[in-house]
Amino acid sequence: MSQENVERLRSFFQTWDPSEWARGENMSLFDPEVVYEGDVLPDQVGESYRGHEGLTRATRTWLDPFEETTVELDRIVGTGDCVVSVQEASGRMRHTRIQMNRVYAYLWTFRDGKVTYLETFGDTQEALTAAGLAE
Repeated sequence: MSQENVERLRSFFQTWDPSEWARGENMSLFDPEVVYEGDVLPDQVGESYRGHEGLTRATRTWLDPFEETTVELDRIVGTGDCVVSVQEASGRMRHTRIQMNRVYAYLWTFRDGKVTYLETFGDTQEALTAAGLAE
C-alpha cells in the first residue's frame, strides 16, 4: 500500500469540495470509524471527532464562519500508510468580510486503502514530523 495511498489522496483532491464533508458526502475514502483531530481552529484543539458524523460536524465548525472558501492542494509527501498533504485555504469571513489565507497540513493514516486517522496541523513541519517524514 505504498504509492497507492498517495494516488488515492491525489484523486480525492482532484474533485474534493469541503462543503461535501459538511453535508456528510464524499466519505468513501474514510473508514466508518475514522478519527479526526486538529489544531487549526481553537474550537477543535483537544477535540476528537469519530466516524463520518464526527468528520461532518468538525467540517461544519470549520466552514460556518465563512461565506466562501477554497482549498488548493500544494503537495503530498510520503509513500506508506502515513501521508501528509499540504493545502492552502482561502475564504472570506461571513460577518466581517475579512479575507483569510492559510497554509496547513493533514496527516492521513491509511489501513487497507481507507483513512482511519486524520489530523490537521497549522505547521507543515509538525505534520511531517508526526508522520516520520521530516523534510
